[in-house]
Amino acid sequence: QVQLVESGGGSVQADGSLRLACAASGLTYSYSMYSMGWFRQAPGKEREGVATIDRAGRITYAGSVKGRFSISRDNAKNALYLQMNSLKPDDTAMYYCAAKYSWQGTLQPHDYNIWGQGTQVTVSA
Repeated sequence: QVQLVESGGGSVQADGSLRLACAASGLTYSYSMYSMGWFRQAPGKEREGVATIDRAGRITYAGSVKGRFSISRDNAKNALYLQMNSLKPDDTAMYYCAAKYSWQGTLQPHDYNIWGQGTQVTVSA
C-alpha cells in the first residue's frame, strides 16, 4: 500500500518556525527515483505548489516562500522535509506531501499522482 504520511504541523506565532516531515512507504520504485513536492491549500483557495526537489536534488520554490522555506530529502530514510522559517499568517494552510515517478519536479499539483493526507499549519499574527 502506497503511503505518504506528513507530520510536524501545528500552531505558531508569526516569525516562528516549523519543520514538516513526510514518510514514504509502499512505493513501486525506489524512493530516490521520485520527484517530491510540498503543496498547500488554504480554505477557499486552490492547492498551490510550495517547493519541489527532483531525483537529482534540483530544487524549485514558489516565490512567496523563497528565502524562508527549505526543502530537503533523505533517500536512505524515504523521507522529505520542509523547514519553514519566518512564518507569516498567509502561510496558514493544510500542507501536503506529493510524489511522482519522474526526473523533473514541478510546482503544479496536477503533475503528481501520490498524495498524503496533509498536516495543518496555522500561523497567528
